[in-house]
Amino acid sequence: MEKAGHQLNETDSRIAAAMLASPRASWRTVGRVLGVSERTVVRRAAPLFHGGTLRATAVRNPVWFPELIPLALRIRCRPNRISAIAATLARRPDTLWVDVLGGGDEICTILFLDGPDARNALLLRDLPATPAVRSWTSHVLLRVFPAGFDWSGGLLSETELTSLRQDLPAAPAPSGLLPVDHQLIAGLTEDGRASYTDLARRADTTPVTARRRLEALVGGQVLRLATEVDLARLGIRTEALLWITVAPGRLEETGQRLSRHPQVRFASATTGPANLLVAVAAADLDALYHFLSDTVGALTHISTVEVTPLLTGVKRTGLVRPGSL
Repeated sequence: MEKAGHQLNETDSRIAAAMLASPRASWRTVGRVLGVSERTVVRRAAPLFHGGTLRATAVRNPVWFPELIPLALRIRCRPNRISAIAATLARRPDTLWVDVLGGGDEICTILFLDGPDARNALLLRDLPATPAVRSWTSHVLLRVFPAGFDWSGGLLSETELTSLRQDLPAAPAPSGLLPVDHQLIAGLTEDGRASYTDLARRADTTPVTARRRLEALVGGQVLRLATEVDLARLGIRTEALLWITVAPGRLEETGQRLSRHPQVRFASATTGPANLLVAVAAADLDALYHFLSDTVGALTHISTVEVTPLLTGVKRTGLVRPGSL
């Protein structure tokens, strides 16, 4: 088992990158894309998953779940209580991300709240009743740009990513969600690489049906398969959130363009003073600077950018980071 905090070697990093880009890719496909044997992939990848270095899960697309309210919160806290508040947020089942931001007194969290009652309870009751919380702003996620869903941390070439994409299901979106779909989504959230046999058993259906429905769910972007890993172990040591103000008529174009950049792991249109939230992961501060100067700076319809570096990630894609609580 790899020791926590140690950077992975090149082979393990590239296998992890393939898992980031295509969480259910077969070992054979990963070996073919990376130019190594299937046996090597199994030998190197299995301990990474078994030891928790890599964890596969799934995240629902709120577009398909109208009852969900996707909300980004920026919470200002007393610095001596920020770890406790971050831990409390991370334990909530409706939080997907919990990050402590660079000033040491602010948390950004993304939640999928189960309707207006849950939203109002959080904003009007829970946060005001927490003495260590000084203030907060809320931003509804209007549209998550899916181009970055096969993000690989910049560790794979475009040719390799294209080859991985060819292995993804091309099934059309389902006409509607069935009870079996909700069971499959629950199973994939617990283990994004669960076998079709295990998923079928959970959903009380056949492996053939489980595979067919899963391909429709993924191909139709009802849910996003995801692999969680501490990015520092891949040599990515600088993360930041960008709160960007874009001319409304250029919001779609800008969001799509930035979401395709190899250093962007998430991009969403939001409500609030800034209308575009972008999560950037770069090798170091110099790489972040060049992203801001060369990539963001080249987009003429951006008027303001606020950069908030991340100190630590407590929860990602619905999974609490080991040792963070």
